[in-house]
Amino acid sequence: MGILTSAVDVRSDAFRANRAHYDGLLATLRDRLAACTASGRAELVARHHARGKILVRDRIDLLVDPGTAFLELSPLAAWGQYDNGLPAAGIVTGIGLVAGTPCVVIANDATVKGGSFYAETVKKHIRAQEIAEQNRLPCLYLVDCGGANLPQQDKVFPDRDHFGNTFHRQCRMSAAGLPQVSVVFGGCTAGGAYIPALSDQVVMVEGNARIHLGGPSIVKVAINEEVDGETLGGAAMHTRVSGVSDHLAADEPQALARLREIVAELNLGRDLAAGAAPVEAPLYDPAELGGVVSHDRRIPYDVREIVARLVDGSRFQEFKPEWGATLVCGWARIHGRPVGILGNNGALFSESSLKAAHFIELCDQRAIPLLFLHNITGFMVGAEAERGGIAKDSAKMVYAMSIARVPKISVLVGGSYGAGNYGMCGRGFRPHFLFAWPSAELATMSADIAANVMLELRRGNVKAAPPTDDELAAIDRAVRDQYGEQSDPYYATSRLWDDGLIEPAQTRDVLGLCLALVSTVPDAGPRTPVYRM
Repeated sequence: MGILTSAVDVRSDAFRANRAHYDGLLATLRDRLAACTASGRAELVARHHARGKILVRDRIDLLVDPGTAFLELSPLAAWGQYDNGLPAAGIVTGIGLVAGTPCVVIANDATVKGGSFYAETVKKHIRAQEIAEQNRLPCLYLVDCGGANLPQQDKVFPDRDHFGNTFHRQCRMSAAGLPQVSVVFGGCTAGGAYIPALSDQVVMVEGNARIHLGGPSIVKVAINEEVDGETLGGAAMHTRVSGVSDHLAADEPQALARLREIVAELNLGRDLAAGAAPVEAPLYDPAELGGVVSHDRRIPYDVREIVARLVDGSRFQEFKPEWGATLVCGWARIHGRPVGILGNNGALFSESSLKAAHFIELCDQRAIPLLFLHNITGFMVGAEAERGGIAKDSAKMVYAMSIARVPKISVLVGGSYGAGNYGMCGRGFRPHFLFAWPSAELATMSADIAANVMLELRRGNVKAAPPTDDELAAIDRAVRDQYGEQSDPYYATSRLWDDGLIEPAQTRDVLGLCLALVSTVPDAGPRTPVYRM
């Protein structure tokens, strides 16, 4: 396997300018992550602590194995929405090792809107369950949930992919042999009650945890019964009387310790290092990636420079290097795991599309996961491209990618526009994981092209009077403002169009964890469903 040689001069003015620009992007990312991971308002955090409760991310720290990584997913969900009053969409999801077993953790943040579910909360919860099912991971629910947010009921309750779908997935994963285990820390009302009720095992914390389909106020209105919350659905009652809970914990640390004990006996041992080759660091520092990516989108860079800073030993066996030059394809290893990489070096022509289809088929034949590095304006347009068959050749690439059975991971490095996003395995094609850098842009087309298209449409409108210069200027400004806002990476991650924004220097380690998960998925044999009687 050949070794990539970098042509980047890290002492050049261009590199320093790129890095300075990217350092600004990273400062913004870190500031916003800090804001979103600090939970709710200070007075709500203080009230949470006064009740003897631990903050949600501190619970996760106590749960996962000491010294191991926790890959938090979509921490910037709901950013910029609800006046930034819904940090992380009120829920923390991610993947971590618990008693040596990789697990998906889904944890409500009661300091944010009482842990109730908004549209983004539901979407984030379902996405974590989807990752668990796809990678055959247990789901651990740290429940502190007020159920559906009532003013948002039309956005969280009735539809197929709304709150009810979380329970549907929970049941089906349990039946498929993927354990569903809950620890209840606070009040779980209405729909929130079904998260533990549908779990295979339940732990409740005495004094704070409650489960009831209808709280005391609803009971009073519905059947005119006066009852306090503890009597109605407290931890002691549910553990000793109803049997809804299987274990009673004196406090939160004890509850999390019991959860670790349960996971240790799930009989789901999984060696994430199995089958991996010895790991080599890249020859070039991943910290240089910020200086590699051009701060001006009009200035191209070679995607091989990114690959050289991601893969083991900077070793890369390139496929068809002399043909279809606008798409770089080849095999490498990341943290010892084999991977087939497709990276953009320009628009996708017929040759590069056919090259991609061929390469994807080879990886599928050899059971090698695929990694797509997006920086794509789209497939080539124009009379020559159409006569050359770009419509069918681009379709071949999309078809090959869509039916490939191997795991697929996407990273949005730069622009990801139009059908190019589709060919490079965008969200609509269900990659196992999709992350973005803070330099990413996601849209049907760039703001420049969109503005010009809309101006041409207006000029060509034969039913209207000829446009004035002021009207054209207003159209241009409106389109650029819209595309500028909606193609921003924070707009995308807020709406969970990716699994999170990550720093370029962290990409290799994030990919290593994801490849370890997708490369060690056990076969799903026959399972016996768990019926809670």
